[in-house]
Amino acid sequence: MINFDTFLLSTFSILGLFSAFLVISLKNAVHSVLFLVSCFFNFACLLLLLGAEFFSFLLIIVYVGAIAVLFLFVIMMLNIKFVPALSTYYAIIPLGFIVTFIFLFNFVSVLDSTDLLRFCTYNIEWISWFNEKNVKSNTIVIGQVLYSYFVFLFLLAGLILLIAMIGAIVLTMHYKNSSKAQVIELQVVRSAKDSVKFIKLRN
Repeated sequence: MINFDTFLLSTFSILGLFSAFLVISLKNAVHSVLFLVSCFFNFACLLLLLGAEFFSFLLIIVYVGAIAVLFLFVIMMLNIKFVPALSTYYAIIPLGFIVTFIFLFNFVSVLDSTDLLRFCTYNIEWISWFNEKNVKSNTIVIGQVLYSYFVFLFLLAGLILLIAMIGAIVLTMHYKNSSKAQVIELQVVRSAKDSVKFIKLRN
């Protein structure tokens, strides 16, 4: 008899694989991005069922809330809903078989070297959030470790990202001599005598 946690795990797994297949098979780019969001959501629910709520929320916030939405905006702005090149679709089929074979080979080798299959079959337990409300979650533990032992590296990584962002903005800014722009220094040093002029009109 299948219990409720195994049913949820199987349901989210099947929906995630089905969404991933539709991402690479649909010709409409907008529909592919929407099924990509569905794929991220289903696998985030799988992580949530397995007790990794930090990675689950991180997957939803980063990939669904930022990257997938960015893909959707770019596709809608560039107006590339349909892919016209159909000849290249059949050209990448051998490459797909090679990548699939490598993935299955690595997956089988992992199953042979570990006891992952028996763990996924027998040791899956439903996580009751009411029973774990008094226990530290992995989000709290990661936050304590990150902001205590590795706080210097965390701040250094944020500083490097800030410098990289400022550098990218500076490199992409191009000033033209012919363009009219405000010069703040000249506006600040101006006086009322130089700004206001009285012109005598003829009667």
